[in-house]
Amino acid sequence: MPLNASLPRRDAPFKLGATALLLVDMQRIWLEPGLDPDHADWGPDHYFYRQTREVAIPNQQALLRAARASGVEVLHTIIQSLTEDGRDRSLDHKLTPIHIPPSLEAGLPPKRLAPVGDEILLPKTSSGVFNSTNLDYLLKNLSIEHLVVAGILTDQCVDMTVRDGADRGYLVTCVADACAAPTPERHSGALKAFGGYCWVAEAAEVVARFEALGRDAAA
Repeated sequence: MPLNASLPRRDAPFKLGATALLLVDMQRIWLEPGLDPDHADWGPDHYFYRQTREVAIPNQQALLRAARASGVEVLHTIIQSLTEDGRDRSLDHKLTPIHIPPSLEAGLPPKRLAPVGDEILLPKTSSGVFNSTNLDYLLKNLSIEHLVVAGILTDQCVDMTVRDGADRGYLVTCVADACAAPTPERHSGALKAFGGYCWVAEAAEVVARFEALGRDAAA
Protein backbone atom coordinates (compact mmCIF):
# COMPACT_ATOMS: atom_id res chain seq x y z
CA MET A 1 0.00 0.00 0.00
CA PRO A 2 1.37 3.48 -0.89
CA LEU A 3 2.53 5.50 2.12
CA ASN A 4 -0.02 8.27 1.41
CA ALA A 5 -2.99 5.96 0.75
CA SER A 6 -4.67 6.86 4.03
CA LEU A 7 -4.04 10.62 3.83
CA PRO A 8 -6.99 12.98 3.33
CA ARG A 9 -7.47 15.00 0.14
CA ARG A 10 -7.10 18.77 0.36
CA ASP A 11 -10.79 19.03 -0.53
CA ALA A 12 -11.82 16.41 2.01
CA PRO A 13 -15.27 17.00 3.57
CA PHE A 14 -15.24 19.44 6.47
CA LYS A 15 -15.69 17.96 9.93
CA LEU A 16 -18.21 19.10 12.49
CA GLY A 17 -16.40 20.72 15.41
CA ALA A 18 -13.09 20.76 13.54
CA THR A 19 -13.65 23.52 10.96
CA ALA A 20 -12.88 27.23 11.22
CA LEU A 21 -13.39 30.28 9.01
CA LEU A 22 -10.66 32.95 9.13
CA LEU A 23 -11.16 36.43 7.64
CA VAL A 24 -7.84 38.13 6.88
CA ASP A 25 -7.32 41.91 7.18
CA MET A 26 -10.86 43.01 6.35
CA GLN A 27 -10.42 46.50 7.82
CA ARG A 28 -12.04 49.81 6.96
CA ILE A 29 -8.70 51.47 6.24
CA TRP A 30 -8.09 49.09 3.34
CA LEU A 31 -11.70 48.78 2.16
CA GLU A 32 -13.04 52.35 2.15
CA PRO A 33 -11.76 54.77 -0.52
CA GLY A 34 -9.83 57.70 0.89
CA LEU A 35 -8.72 56.09 4.16
CA ASP A 36 -5.50 54.38 3.02
CA PRO A 37 -2.80 57.10 2.71
CA ASP A 38 -0.71 54.87 0.43
CA HIS A 39 -3.51 54.70 -2.13
CA ALA A 40 -5.05 58.15 -1.94
CA ASP A 41 -5.22 58.16 -5.74
CA TRP A 42 -7.55 55.16 -5.85
CA GLY A 43 -11.11 56.28 -6.35
CA PRO A 44 -14.29 54.30 -5.58
CA ASP A 45 -14.21 52.82 -9.10
CA HIS A 46 -10.70 51.39 -8.76
CA TYR A 47 -10.71 47.65 -9.48
CA PHE A 48 -9.78 46.72 -5.91
CA TYR A 49 -12.60 48.72 -4.31
CA ARG A 50 -15.15 47.47 -6.85
CA GLN A 51 -14.03 43.87 -6.41
CA THR A 52 -14.14 43.97 -2.63
CA ARG A 53 -17.43 45.88 -2.53
CA GLU A 54 -19.29 43.88 -5.19
CA VAL A 55 -17.80 40.39 -4.92
CA ALA A 56 -15.48 39.61 -2.00
CA ILE A 57 -17.46 41.23 0.83
CA PRO A 58 -20.88 39.87 -0.20
CA ASN A 59 -19.33 36.40 -0.44
CA GLN A 60 -17.69 36.82 2.96
CA GLN A 61 -21.03 37.83 4.43
CA ALA A 62 -22.56 34.64 3.03
CA LEU A 63 -19.71 32.62 4.52
CA LEU A 64 -20.17 34.30 7.89
CA ARG A 65 -23.92 33.67 7.94
CA ALA A 66 -23.49 30.01 7.06
CA ALA A 67 -20.59 29.49 9.47
CA ARG A 68 -22.38 31.12 12.40
CA ALA A 69 -25.59 29.21 11.73
CA SER A 70 -23.73 25.91 11.50
CA GLY A 71 -21.44 26.19 14.52
CA VAL A 72 -18.27 26.71 12.50
CA GLU A 73 -15.65 28.60 14.52
CA VAL A 74 -15.13 32.13 13.16
CA LEU A 75 -11.89 34.07 13.64
CA HIS A 76 -10.67 37.43 12.35
CA THR A 77 -7.20 38.88 11.96
CA ILE A 78 -6.29 42.51 11.38
CA ILE A 79 -3.09 44.46 10.93
CA GLN A 80 -2.72 46.41 14.15
CA SER A 81 0.16 47.34 16.45
CA LEU A 82 -0.17 46.63 20.16
CA THR A 83 1.24 50.07 21.00
CA GLU A 84 0.18 53.54 19.88
CA ASP A 85 3.65 54.36 18.50
CA GLY A 86 4.10 50.97 16.84
CA ARG A 87 7.35 50.13 18.58
CA ASP A 88 6.23 46.48 18.87
CA ARG A 89 5.65 45.96 15.14
CA SER A 90 7.91 43.91 12.92
CA LEU A 91 10.98 45.31 11.20
CA ASP A 92 9.26 44.76 7.86
CA HIS A 93 6.27 46.86 8.93
CA LYS A 94 8.60 49.58 10.21
CA LEU A 95 10.47 49.64 6.90
CA THR A 96 7.35 49.58 4.69
CA PRO A 97 6.02 51.48 6.78
CA ILE A 98 2.72 50.03 8.02
CA HIS A 99 1.32 51.11 11.37
CA ILE A 100 -2.28 50.86 12.55
CA PRO A 101 -2.50 52.01 16.19
CA PRO A 102 -5.06 50.30 18.42
CA SER A 103 -6.96 53.59 18.85
CA LEU A 104 -7.63 54.00 15.11
CA GLU A 105 -11.29 53.16 14.48
CA ALA A 106 -10.65 52.77 10.76
CA GLY A 107 -8.31 49.92 11.62
CA LEU A 108 -11.26 47.75 12.68
CA PRO A 109 -13.49 45.64 10.41
CA PRO A 110 -16.57 47.32 8.94
CA LYS A 111 -19.77 46.59 10.81
CA ARG A 112 -21.01 44.06 8.25
CA LEU A 113 -17.86 41.94 8.76
CA ALA A 114 -17.16 42.64 12.42
CA PRO A 115 -16.79 39.88 15.00
CA VAL A 116 -20.02 38.79 16.68
CA GLY A 117 -20.27 37.58 20.25
CA ASP A 118 -17.01 36.04 21.42
CA GLU A 119 -15.48 35.47 17.99
CA ILE A 120 -11.71 35.85 18.21
CA LEU A 121 -10.01 38.94 16.75
CA LEU A 122 -6.21 38.72 16.44
CA PRO A 123 -4.03 41.78 15.78
CA LYS A 124 -0.87 41.06 13.78
CA THR A 125 2.21 42.94 12.62
CA SER A 126 3.40 40.61 9.88
CA SER A 127 2.04 39.36 6.57
CA GLY A 128 1.61 35.87 7.95
CA VAL A 129 -0.82 35.63 10.85
CA PHE A 130 0.90 32.47 12.10
CA ASN A 131 4.16 34.41 12.51
CA SER A 132 3.01 37.21 14.83
CA THR A 133 0.02 35.78 16.69
CA ASN A 134 -0.84 32.64 18.67
CA LEU A 135 -3.23 31.45 15.95
CA ASP A 136 -1.67 27.99 15.70
CA TYR A 137 -1.99 27.54 19.48
CA LEU A 138 -5.63 28.67 19.38
CA LEU A 139 -6.58 26.44 16.46
CA LYS A 140 -5.08 23.44 18.15
CA ASN A 141 -6.91 24.28 21.39
CA LEU A 142 -10.11 24.48 19.33
CA SER A 143 -9.35 21.09 17.70
CA ILE A 144 -9.42 22.63 14.22
CA GLU A 145 -8.36 20.51 11.26
CA HIS A 146 -9.96 22.41 8.36
CA LEU A 147 -9.05 26.10 8.01
CA VAL A 148 -11.11 28.13 5.53
CA VAL A 149 -9.41 31.40 4.52
CA ALA A 150 -10.83 34.53 2.89
CA GLY A 151 -9.65 38.14 2.83
CA ILE A 152 -7.07 40.51 1.40
CA LEU A 153 -4.66 40.74 -0.25
CA THR A 154 -4.75 37.49 -2.18
CA ASP A 155 -1.07 37.68 -3.11
CA GLN A 156 0.21 38.89 0.25
CA CYS A 157 -1.41 38.15 3.62
CA VAL A 158 -3.83 35.53 2.27
CA ASP A 159 -0.95 33.82 0.47
CA MET A 160 1.12 33.69 3.66
CA THR A 161 -1.81 32.39 5.70
CA VAL A 162 -2.52 29.58 3.25
CA ARG A 163 1.10 28.43 2.96
CA ASP A 164 1.85 28.68 6.67
CA GLY A 165 -1.38 26.92 7.59
CA ALA A 166 -0.56 24.05 5.26
CA ASP A 167 2.95 23.81 6.70
CA ARG A 168 1.49 23.50 10.18
CA GLY A 169 -0.70 20.57 9.24
CA TYR A 170 -4.11 22.13 8.55
CA LEU A 171 -6.27 21.24 5.56
CA VAL A 172 -6.60 24.73 4.12
CA THR A 173 -9.36 26.01 1.85
CA CYS A 174 -8.96 29.35 0.08
CA VAL A 175 -12.26 30.89 -1.00
CA ALA A 176 -11.18 32.48 -4.27
CA ASP A 177 -14.16 34.77 -4.82
CA ALA A 178 -14.03 35.97 -1.20
CA CYS A 179 -10.48 37.30 -1.67
CA ALA A 180 -9.16 40.28 -3.62
CA ALA A 181 -5.95 41.94 -4.82
CA PRO A 182 -5.27 45.33 -6.47
CA THR A 183 -5.43 43.81 -9.97
CA PRO A 184 -7.11 40.72 -11.43
CA GLU A 185 -3.70 39.54 -12.61
CA ARG A 186 -2.26 39.63 -9.09
CA HIS A 187 -5.31 37.79 -7.75
CA SER A 188 -5.28 35.00 -10.33
CA GLY A 189 -1.49 34.71 -10.26
CA ALA A 190 -1.52 34.22 -6.50
CA LEU A 191 -4.20 31.54 -6.66
CA LYS A 192 -2.13 29.65 -9.22
CA ALA A 193 1.05 30.05 -7.16
CA PHE A 194 -0.28 28.79 -3.82
CA GLY A 195 -3.02 26.51 -5.15
CA GLY A 196 -0.88 23.47 -4.42
CA TYR A 197 -1.09 24.22 -0.70
CA CYS A 198 -4.87 24.28 -0.43
CA TRP A 199 -8.24 23.55 -1.96
CA VAL A 200 -9.18 26.61 -4.03
CA ALA A 201 -12.96 26.82 -3.87
CA GLU A 202 -15.80 29.20 -4.60
CA ALA A 203 -17.95 30.74 -1.87
CA ALA A 204 -21.07 28.86 -2.97
CA GLU A 205 -19.28 25.52 -2.52
CA VAL A 206 -18.04 26.41 0.94
CA VAL A 207 -21.40 27.82 2.05
CA ALA A 208 -23.04 24.55 0.98
CA ARG A 209 -20.52 22.59 3.05
CA PHE A 210 -21.09 24.80 6.09
CA GLU A 211 -24.86 24.34 5.74
CA ALA A 212 -24.37 20.58 5.53
CA LEU A 213 -22.45 20.67 8.82
CA GLY A 214 -25.38 22.53 10.36
CA ARG A 215 -27.79 19.85 9.20
CA ASP A 216 -25.50 17.17 10.62
CA ALA A 217 -25.44 18.97 13.96
CA ALA A 218 -29.22 19.15 14.03
CA ALA A 219 -29.70 15.49 13.11
